[in-house]
Amino acid sequence: MRVTLGGTGITSHKNGFGALPLQRVGLDAAVSLMRGAFEGGITYFDTARSYTDSEEKMGIALEGVRDRVTIATKTPSLTPEGFWADIAASLRLLRTDYIDVYQFHNPPFMPAPGDGSGLYEAMLEAKAKGLIRHIGITSHRIDLAFDIVNSGLYATLQFPFSYLAGEREEVLVKLAAEKRVGFVAMKALSGGLIRRADAAFAFLARHENVLPIWGIQRQSELAEFLSFMENPPRLTPELSGVVDRDRTELRGEFCRGCGYCLPCPAGIAINNCARTSLLLRRAPAAAWLSPEWQSEMAKIHDCVGCGHCSAHCPYGLDTPALLRANLRDYEDVLAGKKFAEPGKLLK
Repeated sequence: MRVTLGGTGITSHKNGFGALPLQRVGLDAAVSLMRGAFEGGITYFDTARSYTDSEEKMGIALEGVRDRVTIATKTPSLTPEGFWADIAASLRLLRTDYIDVYQFHNPPFMPAPGDGSGLYEAMLEAKAKGLIRHIGITSHRIDLAFDIVNSGLYATLQFPFSYLAGEREEVLVKLAAEKRVGFVAMKALSGGLIRRADAAFAFLARHENVLPIWGIQRQSELAEFLSFMENPPRLTPELSGVVDRDRTELRGEFCRGCGYCLPCPAGIAINNCARTSLLLRRAPAAAWLSPEWQSEMAKIHDCVGCGHCSAHCPYGLDTPALLRANLRDYEDVLAGKKFAEPGKLLK
């Protein structure tokens, strides 16, 4: 089950490797995961300058097989000077002389020729020099994503897409196919809220132009996704039921955990605190009820109402209201007014 990324000519199995979680594991474990992924048939590897040592680990892991893999990375820079510094660092750390897909990393605007930023011109120069092969961009903003796809400036768009997505995201995917823009799906497990990888894979498999990248940091996770290479899950009645139940429970105004609201002046871990109610429903509750996490949730009382989180939320959420609602639920659980049990709703 393969996908071609728009007009790039890049083809991949419907399993891409998202290397953000490799920051959380040691070098040996990271190298083992990526080499195991390659040996299992995964050829699309995505990382970023912002993912601390992820590029360095990827460079070590994929050295010697460079001509058989696709490497995508990203620059968060908003200046040409930063762009050139980032691309030089990425090439060095990735141990390569070219990058297949070089992406602007969630910029607040769409870089375009003549916009005054000089960013798109830098991309064109890097491409002319052979340092990159395709110009891509990532975003969490749906309106901006439509502008990107319609612009004709980008070979690929990386955007959150899972079975919790709404109608506009479905339209975006179809438009990308029409415009021959490669669509790379991040957060295909919705930041950990989707617990059934087989259901997530089966849903995305129905979208022929979508390449999901899975954030992998454990051998057990890798083994599960590799098992889909030979036996891709289908959207059976049982898996359709999983999708329907999750949509009923999770769709709507919820925090995706992207972290673009951070840092918080009050030190609140917003990307998890604003969705603790959902995490209690979806995962073993013990970790989220620990003394350490109770201290984290208590910081919500210190919110100063500065508006930083709401202003930076790419989904337009009322983040302070979400924090307060999650704190109320959480305190009710601690007081015994509601009951949290793995796999069950708060009651």
